[in-house]
Amino acid sequence: MNRLTVYPAVLVIVGVIFAIVTFDAASSRGQSKKAGKPGADAAKRNALLSTELIWTFGNKEQRGWYLYTPLIKRLINTKQDAASSKFASALSRWQVKSGLKSSNVLDEETLYAMIKTWQDARLKDRSVAQPDQLLTAPVSDFYDPTRAEELRQVERRTYAAYKRLVAAAAADRSLGLAHTRRGDLAPDEKYLKIISAFRSREYQEKLRREAPNSGSAGLAVNSPHFTGRALDLYVGGEPVDTRDSNRSMQVETRVYQWLVRNAERFGFRPYCYEPWHWEYVR
Repeated sequence: MNRLTVYPAVLVIVGVIFAIVTFDAASSRGQSKKAGKPGADAAKRNALLSTELIWTFGNKEQRGWYLYTPLIKRLINTKQDAASSKFASALSRWQVKSGLKSSNVLDEETLYAMIKTWQDARLKDRSVAQPDQLLTAPVSDFYDPTRAEELRQVERRTYAAYKRLVAAAAADRSLGLAHTRRGDLAPDEKYLKIISAFRSREYQEKLRREAPNSGSAGLAVNSPHFTGRALDLYVGGEPVDTRDSNRSMQVETRVYQWLVRNAERFGFRPYCYEPWHWEYVR
């Protein structure tokens, strides 16, 4: 009698344990699926914010951060699409490294932190270059073949670094730049030609008068061009047009993306707002 009574009890206990184990396993699978969801949600959020985030730069309202995608990918060390979960993961690592809350989302706080990083890497000393620090570059280095001699001055070390950069770009067959055997850009090649280099204060003021709506994001009162160490390089489209439609085309060119990946090797840092503007900081 006792054996017959015990066996059903044992079976009941075993059944309860099995049910608990099964439930726990199912719960774990459910949690695992939920754990993967934030990455997907963050990817969707980044896709939206890349074109819709409202923020300001240089007292100008900006919409989205898609214009800065090449710089952002370089900064967070990823080649992944901005709307992917892998991009969100790379972003999260950068947020942690930068002392920000890890949200996987490139929101306003994160974007401003990135801009500060880029801005902090720019020229600190903006003293006006002295005549003996400048040289007059040949007109063949300039986008405008008629540019006046007094507007073709470049700080000496900056010019040497620029020529090394150009030689490296010319040697990169993926860019397809027309060049000479010496590694100089061919006369009919426009990409990477210098648009503007050293500017005097008087010339800068003249530009500001001609473009009164440029604001501090465009033509600065204390311009790095005074140093002779800031170069505007041709990267496509209208050379120095800050309209979003123009900049969005420029940041997609192979030359610009090459600069993002390689210019630092030669001592140049970008001004994020202007794809054409690069500063020699060594």
